[in-house]
Amino acid sequence: MSIEILAKKMKNDSASMAASSVDTRNAALTAISEALIKNKKEIFAENEKDMAAAKENKIAEAVVKRLKFDEHKLEDVCNGLSMLKDLSDPLGKVTLDRDLDEGLSLKRITCPIGVIGVIFEARPDALVQIASLCIKSGNCALLKGGRETVNTNRILFRLIHESAVSVGLPENCLAQAESHAEIDELLKCDKYVDLLIPRGSNAFVRHIMDNTKIPVMGHADGICHIYVDDKFDETIAIPIIIDAKTQYTAACNAVETLLVNRRIAGEFLPKLAQALSEENVRVRGTKEVTDIIEGALGKADISGEVETIGDDDFDTEYLALTVGVKLVDDVDEAIAHINLHGSHHTDSIITTDDERAEHFMQMVDSAGVYHNCSTRFSDGFRYGFGAEVGISTGKIHARGPVGLDGLTTYKYKLYGHGQTVGEYASGKRSFHHVDKL
Repeated sequence: MSIEILAKKMKNDSASMAASSVDTRNAALTAISEALIKNKKEIFAENEKDMAAAKENKIAEAVVKRLKFDEHKLEDVCNGLSMLKDLSDPLGKVTLDRDLDEGLSLKRITCPIGVIGVIFEARPDALVQIASLCIKSGNCALLKGGRETVNTNRILFRLIHESAVSVGLPENCLAQAESHAEIDELLKCDKYVDLLIPRGSNAFVRHIMDNTKIPVMGHADGICHIYVDDKFDETIAIPIIIDAKTQYTAACNAVETLLVNRRIAGEFLPKLAQALSEENVRVRGTKEVTDIIEGALGKADISGEVETIGDDDFDTEYLALTVGVKLVDDVDEAIAHINLHGSHHTDSIITTDDERAEHFMQMVDSAGVYHNCSTRFSDGFRYGFGAEVGISTGKIHARGPVGLDGLTTYKYKLYGHGQTVGEYASGKRSFHHVDKL
């Protein structure tokens, strides 16, 4: 079946999906969790095929880490499904209730977007998260995962789709695309697909935007920063940085650039370099950074762990045990650097000065701005969204971790009793606009 025909079928079923009860959608989440647990041995076996193929094809280590689907990942996705089920229904919420006139009532009601196409990286747990979010929010979803996890995605999708349909959701509530050629077909389905969510590099997201008429909510690179102010608590600074860099290096919310105030560099940088070295993290710093570190620790002690780079060589998302380091004079220089070189994803300040922290959080133009904590907190599950379909670095419609609310829109419902516009245009009647919420 072509993607166009499939998308048309999904469009036809989207009204039924939107009208489904929250009890039915929650029942689907329960059925999915039970099916994943019941069939976990088969899932793990398929994942081993993908892992073996990745090693044979010498896939980058950062990608391989994302491919693994084991007991830990299964537990995580099932916890996410449980949390998602416990969240309130995002549909049918009244966000505006206004009497335009006596007997003429206007309501703004939340509703699903409709048919969403999601193109995501080779990460099996992402398929579960995305599918479950679309189900809970009443959207139909056409899913295309990375080719490196084709076997795992295939069995996960089958179990999820069977579970959803078994409780009464429409047959075309979910669909899966597997070939790269199908992406080009999907981009032409602007009559049937309401939103595209591509997750990947900036170049990939830009390719999608430039080749479709469908609205695109992009999730691109995560060049995240931590600025260490001269007023800071060293006991929390290093653990925060270590966590942000090493807890999961392949994640888009891992820190990639450290900005350190010059006033503390002489004392702080050697301690930081030593701590990073113990975690096998390679430092790429400007000349003044490497001069300070080498002067304090000696080249022999850090051989191969520190590399000198240019002042403007800070546009790389490493997704590896590597971090860029640069010195700045103050919080304003840090803000300027982040707004110029960052990806507007997540950035953090470490300081004991609350006024500087608020200034940083106000001025940094990112979806997430943090004070004294790791950038790794930028996550739908950690925010209590149950899961996320992606992290939007744009500003229109949804921003940051996109959970249920980001997958809904609204419609206006007007309830009247025979009123006509001519009555108001002639002055026979007048609006009084009384809000009831």
